[in-house]
Amino acid sequence: MAKLYFRFGAMNSGKSTGLLQAAFNYEERGQRVVLAKPGVDTKGESAIISRLGVTRAVDLVIPAGGDVRALFAAIARGDDPAALVPHVEVDPVACLLVDEAQFLEPEQVDDLLRLAVLDDVPVLAYGIRTDFKTHAFPGAQRLLEVAHSLEELKTICRCGRKAIFNTRRVNGQIVFDGDQVAIDGDEVSYESLCATCYLSESGGRLG
Repeated sequence: MAKLYFRFGAMNSGKSTGLLQAAFNYEERGQRVVLAKPGVDTKGESAIISRLGVTRAVDLVIPAGGDVRALFAAIARGDDPAALVPHVEVDPVACLLVDEAQFLEPEQVDDLLRLAVLDDVPVLAYGIRTDFKTHAFPGAQRLLEVAHSLEELKTICRCGRKAIFNTRRVNGQIVFDGDQVAIDGDEVSYESLCATCYLSESGGRLG
């Protein structure tokens, strides 16, 4: 039986880089992989972008309410899921890699578990646990509940300690109010902090 893996970390802990390296490792051995990400992540549109400057197009953009298992099955067969046009025979998929998995809906995470257990396809999901208010994203919470394997990817705070929280900056200023999801843009950026620095910035506020 294949497994569902959740590899998580604070912002800038190398999640996308790790995903792209995993894809390279599979393909170096002649195995086929499928790369996916939730449609809510509009950064890079239909591509995965690492901080090291490596970019790769995804095979599947998962829409809100989308049946991940059915969408994956179409890709795995070689169909065009948008046009529903059968394609040529293709190699079996050795692994599904999902970036920004915290943006998945809980039922979509359950689909990832079904893919691993019922369809015997290893699934590597990468994402962050909590938002800038220290609250768990629904997708991340479900992954923490059902994944076979949990692996923390580590990064450091500005002070040198291990970073575990994410802060949001709007026009350069750290904010603690706003919607849970705000994708990077000209005015929005994020910084990962340790608990000490986070509490110093928030005045002791959590959530």
